[in-house]
Amino acid sequence: MKFEDFLFTREGEDLFEKTRGLDKVLASGVMTGSEGLGVQILEKTGPCVKIKEKSGSEHRVIMLGSNSYLNLTTNKKVCDAAIKAIEKYGYGMGAVSVYAGICDIHKELEKRIANFYNTEDAVLFPSGYGTNIGVISALCSKEDIIINDSANHASIFDGSKLSGADVRVYPHNNMEALEHILKKCKKKNRAKLIITDGVFSMHGDIARLDKICELAQKYNAKVMVDDAHGLGIVGATGRGSAQVYNIGDKIDLHVGMLSKTAGALGGYCATTRKIARYLRHYARSFFFSTALPAPVAAGLNEVFKLLEHDRAGRKELWENITYLKSKLEKLGFNTGESQSGIIPIIIGDEAILFKMYQDLRLSGVYTNIVTYPAVRRKECRIRICVMKDLTRDMMDSAVEIIEKTGRKYGVI
Repeated sequence: MKFEDFLFTREGEDLFEKTRGLDKVLASGVMTGSEGLGVQILEKTGPCVKIKEKSGSEHRVIMLGSNSYLNLTTNKKVCDAAIKAIEKYGYGMGAVSVYAGICDIHKELEKRIANFYNTEDAVLFPSGYGTNIGVISALCSKEDIIINDSANHASIFDGSKLSGADVRVYPHNNMEALEHILKKCKKKNRAKLIITDGVFSMHGDIARLDKICELAQKYNAKVMVDDAHGLGIVGATGRGSAQVYNIGDKIDLHVGMLSKTAGALGGYCATTRKIARYLRHYARSFFFSTALPAPVAAGLNEVFKLLEHDRAGRKELWENITYLKSKLEKLGFNTGESQSGIIPIIIGDEAILFKMYQDLRLSGVYTNIVTYPAVRRKECRIRICVMKDLTRDMMDSAVEIIEKTGRKYGVI
């Protein structure tokens, strides 16, 4: 089965024929890589957790597939703040942000995020996906040019498409190709926005923001960075990929997701006061969406208190990242160019990937499976996300299982 086999309705078919075709394949017993998708988690997300398979069986796994890198989803101060807020405001806001959907907690969070990036203001969105959709489609239109890294998150490409702008794409982290596009666009005398992930979600590497900002200044372009997987992790004090290069003031739009390191949901755009005001009026995913629940926003305020002072456990996380990556590389696994809490194990063969992914999970190691359309099929991979609270014993056990599975299928 290929993902694209069920994307379109063929001539003469009814609208739902593709759904029946997919259902038939998934029921056939042929491995498709979807076997472990949608398993249920039966307790708080942590480094070792109980899950329920689609078959109904339950077992414990070492969690190497959670975006809660710093384990803030279960942090006591964060949870206590959420409980206090639910007692005062209830569990939902009941209105969009521009009407009566926000309270003092939301305004405090926006201020904390703006201060974190040293910007004038920040706009809080109720979903991460909707953040990129809203920011890009609000600021860009058919007369503008958007230039994307090929490895950007799907929400960036979707937002770019919805904007109606002229979208160009350069090969992943290829600065020569980016400059070539900028040179060609220079003659058109149109507004340009370069968009990149800060830490790339499927690769774990960091964008070359120093060069991107240099080229943006040279060719009169603006820069937007989605630092979903960089927040709280990379940079000297965890302020993200821009801090890696000490160029935070050169980024026009600091976008981030509150569903990764921060452990909740939502997203934000930290920027100037004027741009923030514009987004509040024109970003449809902000204007037409119910506000983030107050308990979530309250927990996030505690998260940013920890991040502001670099007290969320970043040091301990990096000790685990270094330890786990080193052990995998010594065994001969290809971990790509990872520079973050994301460690890919590149397989390159979908048939092997599906079997390895299944074996790992059933043997007690939960990982993420990544193939087309997230990456090219010949670059398909297992994605490991490292957590701060993983113990050495847990990591050693996980590596032992990964090694056994890798040898079984000839990956190492």
